[in-house]
Amino acid sequence: MAANNRRMSGKKGAQVGSGGQRRKGLEGKGPTPPAEMRKGHKKNRVANAKAKQAVRRPAPRGRGGKSSSELVVGRNPVVEALREGVPASTLYVQQFIDNDERVREALQLVADRGGMNLMEAPRPELDRMTNGLNHQGLVLQVPPYEYAHPEDLTAAAYDEGADPLIVALDGVTDPRNLGAVVRSVSAFGGHGVVVPERRSAGMTAGAWKTSAGAAARTPVARATNLTRVLEAYKKAGITVVGLAADGEAEVGELAALDGPVVIVVGSEGKGLSRLVGETCDHRVRIPMPGGAESLNAGVAAGIVLYEAARRRA
Repeated sequence: MAANNRRMSGKKGAQVGSGGQRRKGLEGKGPTPPAEMRKGHKKNRVANAKAKQAVRRPAPRGRGGKSSSELVVGRNPVVEALREGVPASTLYVQQFIDNDERVREALQLVADRGGMNLMEAPRPELDRMTNGLNHQGLVLQVPPYEYAHPEDLTAAAYDEGADPLIVALDGVTDPRNLGAVVRSVSAFGGHGVVVPERRSAGMTAGAWKTSAGAAARTPVARATNLTRVLEAYKKAGITVVGLAADGEAEVGELAALDGPVVIVVGSEGKGLSRLVGETCDHRVRIPMPGGAESLNAGVAAGIVLYEAARRRA
């Protein structure tokens, strides 16, 4: 009997006032959140790890492709990038940082711009993000640049009822030259710039700064194979003009600049590559009475774009 009493004493009977609790229990806690949002779940840990690596991982490719995200490090570079309007998603500030004028200006620029994240992080985390670079407590994350497709440039021109005016860069590896070309294309009414996917400068923070804001208005397209893109332009009725020191004619003599044209600019040292040079309909030179051997890509493109714009006016 004692054993039976012990068994009976372990049972729980109804308690006074428990009806409301039971009704709440029956109501449930709503839909179960996905595994990625449940703390401690394996998929949640994987998602968190992926988020931490986002600044290193290349972004997924779109129609024209995307670059990987970029970090601008150091107090002066960060402030200069913010001043020039370089697109940025997050400013990381080291905890307990010395609050000098550059730090205060960076914080003010972020506040004035709006739409940016401001994150405080310990120094070891910033060291890890920058692979040990001297970040001085400021790290600016620039999101991936979304490149256009080469066909988008011609489509935009025809939508405007204008003849395409495009610059293609062959072997130009300095982002500042790319930024200068983008600025010239914008200034003279061009429709965009084409760069090869490999062995070429991309739209980095340095290119954005040099473009002085023109990169926000002028698309840059990326080509897997520049020669094939130029051949496609030719089939579409666009004249391909290459700049070369030994060109057969001078820029001022070329009537093709009046119509749809792609101007191809090579590197300062090597000029046009062989295949690209052979693809061009015309190879022209810029007269230089001063005797200089060559011009950098930004200056050369600006001269030819001016001539094309002058004729179209």
